[in-house]
Amino acid sequence: MSIQFQGGVFKLETRSTSYHIKITDQAYLMHLYYGAKIGDADVSCLFPRAERSFSPNPAGYPGRDFSLDTLPQEYSGSGAGDFRLSSLAAGHGAVDLHYVRHRIVVGKPALAGLPSCCAAPGGVETLELELEDPVSGLCVRLLYGVYEADDFFTRSAVIVNRGAAPLTLHRAMSFCLDLPAEPWQLLGLPGAWARERQPERQPLRHGVQGFGSKRGASSHQHNPFFALCAPHTTEHSGPAYGFGLVYSGSYACLVEQDQFDTVRCVMGIQPEGFSWSLGPGEAFYTPEAVLAFSRQGLNGMSQIFHRAVRTHLCRGPWAHRRRPILVNNWEATYFDFDEQKLLALARRAAELGVELLVVDDGWFVGRSSDTSSLGDWSEDPAKLPRGLAGLAEALAETGLALGLWIEPEMVSPASELYRRHPDWCLHQPGRPATTGRDQLVLDLSRKDVRDHVWQQIDSLLQKAPISYLKWDMNRHLTEVGSALLPPERQGEAAHRYMLGVYELMERLFKHYPQVLVENCSGGGGRFDLGMLHYSPQIWASDDTDALERAKIQYGTSYCYPLSCMGCHVSAVPNHQTGRVTSLKARGDTALWGQLGYEMDLALLTEEETAQVRRQCEFYKRFAPVLHAGAFYRLPLPGAPGQLAWGVLSADQRQIFVFHMAPAAQANAPVRLLKLPFAAPGLRYRETSSGCCFQGTTLRYAGIALPPHPGDCVTTLLHFQAQ
Repeated sequence: MSIQFQGGVFKLETRSTSYHIKITDQAYLMHLYYGAKIGDADVSCLFPRAERSFSPNPAGYPGRDFSLDTLPQEYSGSGAGDFRLSSLAAGHGAVDLHYVRHRIVVGKPALAGLPSCCAAPGGVETLELELEDPVSGLCVRLLYGVYEADDFFTRSAVIVNRGAAPLTLHRAMSFCLDLPAEPWQLLGLPGAWARERQPERQPLRHGVQGFGSKRGASSHQHNPFFALCAPHTTEHSGPAYGFGLVYSGSYACLVEQDQFDTVRCVMGIQPEGFSWSLGPGEAFYTPEAVLAFSRQGLNGMSQIFHRAVRTHLCRGPWAHRRRPILVNNWEATYFDFDEQKLLALARRAAELGVELLVVDDGWFVGRSSDTSSLGDWSEDPAKLPRGLAGLAEALAETGLALGLWIEPEMVSPASELYRRHPDWCLHQPGRPATTGRDQLVLDLSRKDVRDHVWQQIDSLLQKAPISYLKWDMNRHLTEVGSALLPPERQGEAAHRYMLGVYELMERLFKHYPQVLVENCSGGGGRFDLGMLHYSPQIWASDDTDALERAKIQYGTSYCYPLSCMGCHVSAVPNHQTGRVTSLKARGDTALWGQLGYEMDLALLTEEETAQVRRQCEFYKRFAPVLHAGAFYRLPLPGAPGQLAWGVLSADQRQIFVFHMAPAAQANAPVRLLKLPFAAPGLRYRETSSGCCFQGTTLRYAGIALPPHPGDCVTTLLHFQAQ
């Protein structure tokens, strides 16, 4: 059993971690411990009671040595003596939560309307802890999923109104975790469009630190993931906690270091602008969060997340299959294309080993620029005279499958759909609508709007054998309001919108499981665990410059596995940065995710043609090994700006290494790259040079990186055990 209850203490254990909770004499849930596996269950002696001035005592408690303001808690209330970050706020009064009952179940309950980790394979047990506010009747069921074999926990909360009167939620976080006083450091992944997920690590300070999104999407600017680690934690050693939210809308990640240096973490739906009305008997489900701890540094933490995503979050036939190599016509043609141009691109791509052609923006009626026609999803006969079905038939003759770009959440004011249904957009009465990219957002909180969008998607997939769908979202939510919600419930619109997106994606997954869906939001603007429940890969960034992409993929790896990163080789000068890099560097970088090309392949030289063929052959042969192996970021002390990472295959017999030197250096020193994951008992041969090394040599001495004349030079190495 991974969950045990004895002497008022709940003991939750995975393969190498422990999570302990105690019911206090006052029926509060006290957080005792989360970290490396320990033997003792009741470690409440680690929290001696003492009187603390200006920390009030609960009603009826006879002494002054117990206060919610200092108690490490599992889910914090509000207004009842705890002045730190609250997990729950409701109505106009205090929320004071007491333990009522619990149950332990095999498996994992679903979260109504929300994505979450699944139970199989590997098994999972769930602890349900029920708390109640005795005055308001507000009940909270805390859900703890224990993934023993894969070494992580999930947490979420179900909030139920058991009172006689309606209640309004103003704050409903997914989890709360209190950690002891230590000099923790916070690692987040901030960024911007075309510069997503840039790792940033800083010491905690007193007060509240954090980040989030108020954009209606998880956003390019921040990512719903963060880590806490010790100052001495490295990629390979030291404690590291990781927290990821399985949600794609507005969210908050908040960390508070209090007056006694203890640390509280809360994570969940963004409280600003949020409210939710709960009638008697009604329930609200918070998004799920994934919690991971490792003593093997940040790499160890990341590998837990990678396994969780691959094994328990991604679903369907594409979750563990090699994905096809694609060519996307966007940067090759933009809006200027027709069937003949697409077929010429397809024929050239087929010669090189590409397997799928994606028709990007501009294939539907009236769409010659990004200023009109979103919502009118019918083929433009001037560009596709035989329609998508005819194009798919012609593509099949070249050996390529058909993929299609669509942006179903949006509508252009210059469209037939908007002219018929202007009230179908998110809007607030009497307030002019903000546009972004000349488009508005459809109100997917409405069933009639969702049904219309589904009919459009279903029609496209019925009329043509589309095997890949790129689902895009190119603006964020403003003037968030719904025509079908009364004024007092407009605070529900943003979350209801997100639930509507999930409902549509679930329909797509159930009706067309064979269609490979790649999520996109202006590149990596909705790169989160929630989306990975519906699409096993996400377009990592609109920036395809090799140097910038290597940084983005490096940062993305802190939470997300290689198998979910869409990575393309594009033309130079790069369309985002203007930088010129070699085709080798672009290919070496893209090979670590889901490989694609976004360029006019007819312009390749003879040498470049041979390189693309080699890249495609490498991907087809090794992508399954790369994406199923253990990923390691490899620091290079004394070499600022240089990036390196590696993958160890599941059987430890293959090692793949990537290194990028961004800038040439005159008379440069020799850099030794150590591979601390090489199996000590094996001898490896590097396949391109033929050099052989003992695993211990690779681990402790390393390999000499070759000289790199020029800028943005990459090295790709493959070691095979002998």
